[in-house]
Formats: sequence, C-alpha cells, structure tokens
Amino acid sequence: MLLRRLKFLGWLVALLVIVLGGSYLFAPQWLLQANVTREAMAAHLEKHSVQAGDTHWVYYEGGQGPTIVLLHGFDADKTLWLETAKLLTPHFHLIIPDLPGWGDSSRVPGASYNIDAQAGRLDAFVQTLRLQRFLLVGHSMGGAIAGVYASEHPEHVAALALVDAFGLKGKVNVFARDALAGKNPFVYDDRAGFERANLLAFEKPLDLPRRFADVFIQHNQRDRAFIERSFDELREPGQYLSVQNRLSQLTMPVLGLWCHDDKIVDISALDSLRNGLTAASAISTSIINGCNHMPMLEKPEQTAQILTGFALSH
Repeated sequence: MLLRRLKFLGWLVALLVIVLGGSYLFAPQWLLQANVTREAMAAHLEKHSVQAGDTHWVYYEGGQGPTIVLLHGFDADKTLWLETAKLLTPHFHLIIPDLPGWGDSSRVPGASYNIDAQAGRLDAFVQTLRLQRFLLVGHSMGGAIAGVYASEHPEHVAALALVDAFGLKGKVNVFARDALAGKNPFVYDDRAGFERANLLAFEKPLDLPRRFADVFIQHNQRDRAFIERSFDELREPGQYLSVQNRLSQLTMPVLGLWCHDDKIVDISALDSLRNGLTAASAISTSIINGCNHMPMLEKPEQTAQILTGFALSH
C-alpha cells in the first residue's frame, strides 16, 4: 500500500513538473496571470467592471473603511498596486482601476488619452460608482490625472496623494531631454530593450525569467501604436505641466511622495509641488530612499505606511 502511494505521488509530481514546465515554455502568460490572481486574492481584492462614459472600466475593489482610489502610471495597469494594496485593505476600502486605454479597460480608436481627457473619464467612473469623498492617489501619469481631477472636482477628493507624479516642473534630467526630443524608452522589441526600460524605472533590475519577459515584450509590440501616440500627447507643455498649472486650485490636504533617486520624474518636482500649493489646507511630503520610480513595488511597506498615516490624518 505504501509503495502504491509513493508511486502515485511520484507520478503526480512528474505530471505537475510537465504541466508547469510546458506552461512556462509555451504559455508563460498563463503562469503570470495565475500569479496576479493569487496576489489579488491575498490582497482581498475582487475584479469588477462597469461601463462609464466611453469606457468599459475594469477595476479591483476590496477592503473596508475609508475609500482610497489608486491610479497607475504610463504603460502600466491596476496590478501595479497589488503588493501595497495587500497592506491597505485591512484598514481601507480600495478601488484600483485600469485607466482607460490601459490594462483590461477599453480603448476608443483615435480618441485622445491625454491628462485632461483621462480626468474627464475618471469623473464618469466616479459618478457611475456613486463615490462620495475619498483619498485619491496617483502614480506618475496617474498622478497628473489625479491632480487635474482634484482641481476640477474638489467635492469628491477629501485628500490627494501624488506619488512620483508627472505634470510638475522639475529638473530636466536625461529622461526628460530624451522625451522632449521624441525618444520613447517605453517601446521595445527584444529582451535588451525590456531590460533598459526596467533599469530606467527600478533601482535594481527586475529578475524575471526570460519567458516572462517575452510576455511583456509581446504586449508592448501589440500596443505599440497606442503607447507611442499617448507618449507624444504627453510631450505637449499643457500636459507635462498639467498639475503645475493647477496647484493653486488644490484646496484639500496634499501629500507628495517621492523616491529619492527617481530617474523619470526628478525629485526637484517635489519642491515645485510644495511651493505651488498656496491654497491647500495641509501639505505633507515624504521621501523614500533605495527606490527609483516605483515605490509601490520597490518599497511597498513604506509606501503603505506613508499612505496610511496620511489617510488617517485627513
């Protein structure tokens, strides 16, 4: 009997190795999706969808307490927040959407997806979900959308947190010079290009298995036209200064949270934020060491701690 059980377990292990190995080689996207599902379950988040305006929005929702809406950045999606969300859902009700055009949310061919258009779409989403007042958190491009939305709809935004946010005046670093010259580092066709893009955003390069990197490369190639068109829209002065030009209209408490060594949005933007908030009821700033442009992935515990403290204070 024992021998039979050992043989059965041996066959089961062999089958599992074959299935996982085959999935890695021939369908690595299945393994990536399975991991995302696992992380969402660990964060107590469920996936929902709703039609709001011209967009079929797909979003995570979960947790209990005051509401926090979390917006991702350029060429990203809602899964960006999963590590941090796991630490927030015990205390807060989270809503984490794929912004229109990105992730699983729909895209209208030929439509504009600049900061102003996205802020308008965000209002349709908020109205459809009948949200009242909430903490709005935006990272990078999502920070610009959050800042513009907050300036136009202060009745909904109890407090605003800008995380390494686009849309503020800062030092013209290498990334900014390249972007203004029309060079887009977020498009790539091979593993070398994928690694360069990650080195731009992360303090330490992601240690992804090669077949998983191939999935991201294929997604980038599939969405190439949209990524390039959206990037070109953001190069306009009204876009890369979209929050800067509205700082005096922000009346709610505002948090600026930055990675010290951000190579994409230079930390000098934090000074522009502080100096421009002439009407904000409270101003908070936090700097995290040891990360680049992705604090929610590089330093999720510190990011969650800072957001929690800010939320509970306001």
